[in-house]
Amino acid sequence: MDTTKVFEYPVKEHWRQPRCLLGPGAWEAGGPEAAAMGLEHVLFVTSGLSGTGIVDEVERNFTDAGVAVTVYDKVESNPKDYNVMDAHQLFMQEKCDGFVSVGGGSSHDAAKGARIVAAHDGRNTNEFAGVNTSEKLENPPQIAINTTNGTGSETTPAYVITDTTSDNAPYKWVGFDRAATTTLAINDPTLMMTQPAEYVAYTGFDTLAHASEAFVSRMQYTGALPQALEAIRLVEENLREAYASPQNFEAMNNMMWAQYMAAQAFSSGLLGIIHSLSHAVCAHYDVHHGLNNGVGIARVWTYNLPACPERFAKIAEAMHATTPSMSQTQAADAAIEAVIRLARDCGIPENWQSAPEYPKSRLGKGWYENSPSEIDPGDDVLEKMAAHMLSDLCTPANPRNVTQATCKEILRDCAFDSMDSKAGAPLDGRPAHGGVGATVPRVGTDELPPGAVVGSAG
Repeated sequence: MDTTKVFEYPVKEHWRQPRCLLGPGAWEAGGPEAAAMGLEHVLFVTSGLSGTGIVDEVERNFTDAGVAVTVYDKVESNPKDYNVMDAHQLFMQEKCDGFVSVGGGSSHDAAKGARIVAAHDGRNTNEFAGVNTSEKLENPPQIAINTTNGTGSETTPAYVITDTTSDNAPYKWVGFDRAATTTLAINDPTLMMTQPAEYVAYTGFDTLAHASEAFVSRMQYTGALPQALEAIRLVEENLREAYASPQNFEAMNNMMWAQYMAAQAFSSGLLGIIHSLSHAVCAHYDVHHGLNNGVGIARVWTYNLPACPERFAKIAEAMHATTPSMSQTQAADAAIEAVIRLARDCGIPENWQSAPEYPKSRLGKGWYENSPSEIDPGDDVLEKMAAHMLSDLCTPANPRNVTQATCKEILRDCAFDSMDSKAGAPLDGRPAHGGVGATVPRVGTDELPPGAVVGSAG
């Protein structure tokens, strides 16, 4: 029987997760753990974490354990292909035998890319976009020491690199590769407490995007659903306090667990167009991935709601946004209202035009050095970003089908409109305020043929 005619994902895959140490003081195990692995000389891959002193402290921890350290600290936000290749070159030049990524997703992803390049004799990192593109599964070990409450990269097989050199550039591609999973993940909330408040908000919305997309994904990976829903609850209950007071240990510790569980959920449950949207904008404007998720999340939830209102009703329950008298439809709408309220409480801008200039890490070759500080895309750029969004690896698992035209309308809304300009739209396709719902009929996936997802991997 050809089950693909009945099910979009008849066979689901559970992706391997690395061993992980979680809790206050966990980072101090990094050096001894590296020594126990037999590592003698590691390459630190990091942005430098300016002003925190974290890299220096972690480096001492490794040298005290007898492990020599060379530091590559030029990783940029939305790590670039040249960051990966430069890190690989230094790794080979210094005859290192392992990687240690210190920071957030950019550092972890750059190290993942460099490991895969090392296993393939220095081939360009852009050759490894897509799913399981590695030809050689054995590569140098990686310890990922996480400093943000949102990446999840320390525990997933996913990594994201911005192509600045090929004919596709600028393009932020996704790699989902069993060879990319780290050897050891370390999550320590005391490191996360050093973040500026706005980064707490941005990375927190990355966590919420991970969890919610895994929960509503077409994959519907049963094992991911409880983790995703619990992560949503933890974000709702703790992100405001962590943003208002990053030194609040209890709130940050709970956010650490939220980001870890959300990432484990999407490792097998997959993502959707919140991430496709963010990757497209990052490719063209190099802004913070989590900020993009924060701006885009209410728009995408509103767009996706007709495809799975029962799941959004459960999200609303996890966000404490329901009352006993609510119908399923009312509860689903309450989820949209709740996420807008959370975004505003955490200082997420109403749209990209009102976003403050993002202080990018300009330590590399400065591919985006002359890019505009304000995101004000014209029709041609919106069209390019929509094409990027449609082709993104995350798009096929989105619960509601998209076309390039619908992607463009969602992007336009994110660029210029307020968060709630589309909220509360009735399911018959006549939204109160116009916009995405007005130009695209709000239909559920049950009204479309099986397998009709538009978009291709990579």
